[in-house]
Amino acid sequence: MLTAAWLRSQSSDATRRAYYRDLAVWLDYCARTGLDPRAARRADIDDWSASMTVSVRGRTRPPSASTRARRLAAVSSWYTYLQSNDVTERNPTLLAKRPTSAQIAAAARKAPTLSVTETALLLDTAESRAVDLGTEAAWRDAAVTALLFYTALRVSAFTGADLADLGTEAGYRVLWHSAKGKGPGGRDYVRLDGELCRVLDAYLSVRAARHAGRSCPPGPLLVTTPHPFDRSKPGDKRLTQRDVTNILRRQARLAGLPAASRLSPHSGRRTVITTLLGNDVPLAKVQDLAGHADPRTTRGYDDTNHKLASSPVTDLTRILARHRSASPEPVRRDAEQ
Repeated sequence: MLTAAWLRSQSSDATRRAYYRDLAVWLDYCARTGLDPRAARRADIDDWSASMTVSVRGRTRPPSASTRARRLAAVSSWYTYLQSNDVTERNPTLLAKRPTSAQIAAAARKAPTLSVTETALLLDTAESRAVDLGTEAAWRDAAVTALLFYTALRVSAFTGADLADLGTEAGYRVLWHSAKGKGPGGRDYVRLDGELCRVLDAYLSVRAARHAGRSCPPGPLLVTTPHPFDRSKPGDKRLTQRDVTNILRRQARLAGLPAASRLSPHSGRRTVITTLLGNDVPLAKVQDLAGHADPRTTRGYDDTNHKLASSPVTDLTRILARHRSASPEPVRRDAEQ
């Protein structure tokens, strides 16, 4: 009962699902080692952390720094909740070593970033395919691609969004979404501009036609489509992160992008931030779009030579040049002696 209450206290469905899975991994470790979770010590947490694995396509490997950090955060949150309800006396995760922000950022940088030319090609390919096929699935895939590469949203923000989250603010079309770092129930919105709106509206129009109406029934913003041969799969289920990854990689393959098989939804976020910084959009504006509390986090996403191109070293050279002689005389050796 307490665990269920703890899960309900989390800020979003995505967090609840992730924490549920993460806690299950810890409790599985306890069951395998014969450990009572209420008697766990830091050494047990350290051993669990060192032995963590994830399964990818039937193979096991060590988890990424962000996955390890999230699992430890989930279990720590669970123990804190148990403590506050007098079920356990201590939280064994408090002093456990966790991945640093630098390690997590370095892991995130492994997600490939697309160039401006590649991004434009990907967007054109997705929309052209939707126009040619005219199917709900094709327009949905184009909408997913546009959301990834026009908004810098985290994938959980738009997979967790509902149709009711589309709205207007100050005359602009926006999408409300759950916002990381804003506490339980924290919300924010992102502006939706013309190119994205065109594709998103086309998707919603085709989807509404399936329901024989002018608008879609209330529910998730992005959904699965009915299986053509299996009536037990009528569609209209919320897309998952894996669905988005598969859609992105499929569109990238159709566009002929070399990095297609390595792209992830985070590639969209990285690409947006890198593109903006690389084209001299002020850091503060990009930071606000990304929802980063620290501008250094935003700067860490920049995969271009923007830092070199905008370096003040050239300005310093120009300033000093105005006060130096045009052609300094060489220093004579005998003068040095």
